Amino acid sequence: MTEPSRLSLNTATTKRWTLREAVDGAARAGLPAVGLWRDRVAEVGVASAAKVVRDAGLRVSSLCRGGFLTAADPAGARAALADNRAAIAEAAALGTDVLVVVVGGVPAGERGLADARARVADRIAELVPVAREHGVRLALEALHPMYAADRAVLSTLEQALDLAAPHPADAVAVVVDSFHVFWDPRLAVSVARAGREGRIAAYQVCDFLLPIAPDPLLSRGMMGDGVIDFAELTRLVAATGYSGDVEVEIFNADVWAAPGDHVLATMTARYRELVLPHLGG
Repeated sequence: MTEPSRLSLNTATTKRWTLREAVDGAARAGLPAVGLWRDRVAEVGVASAAKVVRDAGLRVSSLCRGGFLTAADPAGARAALADNRAAIAEAAALGTDVLVVVVGGVPAGERGLADARARVADRIAELVPVAREHGVRLALEALHPMYAADRAVLSTLEQALDLAAPHPADAVAVVVDSFHVFWDPRLAVSVARAGREGRIAAYQVCDFLLPIAPDPLLSRGMMGDGVIDFAELTRLVAATGYSGDVEVEIFNADVWAAPGDHVLATMTARYRELVLPHLGG
């Protein structure tokens, strides 16, 4: 239980590193996996990215991200669907079955969330056959409610699970991201439901820092530096039987400015202290 056999570096955490630098850094740190962002993959191409990871002896825990499916205009809808089809194919080519989906916010000029959520449901249904064809799960990520307007009209795991419910679990699943779900009073119920339905595709961890940064996107921090109880949350996830990777995904200016190897050493130590003891066998 001392080795980080399920710990994955999400490349957003080491933002200044190229894909190759992130993969090499993860390998030096003894990590088995990396979670890739599409911008880093695009810099070298999908085939080259897959080879870099494979040659390092690592696996790809997830690909970030698909989504942004709320456009109200036909051209925007077509573009979003085309981009998500491409993302599904990229995930398969990289050897991961997890495409993280951030569904998108309220389009400019609209008010309210209901119409945007309805469009997300319709477009997920259109993408399911493509996902199943490629053996990829659309992993819906509910974001903290402060992002409902601009990033994700899904704010709770319950909402994500309701959207996933009409579809097979091998096609539409959910992400449990500590930053986004820790506050939810129905968290235990929703995580247990996700487990029963076999829909937990990814567990991502980082802390929620106070005070909130001027750019709220950058309020993520290293585990142990904020307010989240990782023992409680990890036990909830472990109780479902989830046996996949645990990704560390941090958006934080200070973390980005720090030497990458130092960031990996710190996150590995915090994972061993705060998460690993509660993952179970």
